[in-house]
Amino acid sequence: MLNRRDFLTAALATAAAACQRPAQQNSKAWRFAVASDGHYGQPKTDYVRYFEDIIKSLQRERADRGLDFVVFNGDLFHDEVAFLPKVKQYFERLGFQYYVTRGNHDHATPAQWQQTWGYDLNHAVEMGQNAIVLGDTSNEKGEYICPDLVWVEKQLVALKDKQQIFMFLHICAKDWSPHGTECRDFEQMLMKYPNVKATFHGHDHAVDEAKQAQTKPAIFDGHFGGNWGVGYRGYRVVEAKPDGSSYTYQFNPETQTKVNEKML
Repeated sequence: MLNRRDFLTAALATAAAACQRPAQQNSKAWRFAVASDGHYGQPKTDYVRYFEDIIKSLQRERADRGLDFVVFNGDLFHDEVAFLPKVKQYFERLGFQYYVTRGNHDHATPAQWQQTWGYDLNHAVEMGQNAIVLGDTSNEKGEYICPDLVWVEKQLVALKDKQQIFMFLHICAKDWSPHGTECRDFEQMLMKYPNVKATFHGHDHAVDEAKQAQTKPAIFDGHFGGNWGVGYRGYRVVEAKPDGSSYTYQFNPETQTKVNEKML
């Protein structure tokens, strides 16, 4: 039986050991998926099956390997805003957290977007030691636009103490392909913020790899719908590690294989 002195000594030792253990949120990878270009409602495509498949695939990914959230990075539906409620119904079936950006085929007004999703077209989310920034790169007419430089920089200043920031823009702000834009001021601005780990893009269905823009990778994820692009319909996985590094790969759910891998 412990006397009072022994009991206090043991209690202090236990407390000291607990203080030396890292916080729970820093002891595991922050894992998320990115999927783009579902084009719900596009004529002459099997869009219902594409949405059924991506929801099942992401649910399986979460069950098998874990996912904290998903970003659906634009072109959620195809031109007709009447499809927007149906797209939300599918995403709600996912059963865990997700976020969205507007693509050039998502012909919704800012008010329609906010009413549907509960947040604005430009939106930032803090998640412990990390953060995500969701930026708008189109309008209700489907025109290509550069990200809102003033808004984005305001967010990056506010998030300067975060370990890693991941930015999501449907259209890449650099002309990597015939489908990109050229936003040099935006690209230069990002260089000022070392904790911006990468930008993630949809739009270019035929691109599923990383492009290097100076020191900031621009990372694409092909498509999960539509009628053109890389020869599979998949998604990208990102793991933000506690040490500040990140790892990403594109995934083909039909063959259950990684298409490419990259350390960030």
